[in-house]
Amino acid sequence: VQLQASGGGLVQAGGSLRLSCAASGRTFSRSAVGWFRQAPGKEREFVAAISWGGDSTSYVDSVLGRFTISRDNAKNLVYLQMNSLRPEDTAVYFCAADSWSAVLGRRPYYWGQGTQVTVSS
Repeated sequence: VQLQASGGGLVQAGGSLRLSCAASGRTFSRSAVGWFRQAPGKEREFVAAISWGGDSTSYVDSVLGRFTISRDNAKNLVYLQMNSLRPEDTAVYFCAADSWSAVLGRRPYYWGQGTQVTVSS
């Protein structure tokens, strides 16, 4: 599985962005996908995950009610809709794929390159 994240940018606090993760590989539709982020000087953090069928999702508490993860297996795409953005959401965002347990365990095997999200106050 090869992954490529896009959609980052600069936005004011309270604004919205939608990140996309484009995937290639025959096993993508059977893989869970997660979004992770890393802010300067901080460890990489789990943000959200979606099961291969899209029927299960998981979020870190800090983004509950603000971020929504979804996927379109026909297009090999996973999205992260981010609303009500805060300055503390500023980070490089990565998408990753593997089994559901591996993604929730913060140890997925396949990673894409990151996309920068900057939220100004």
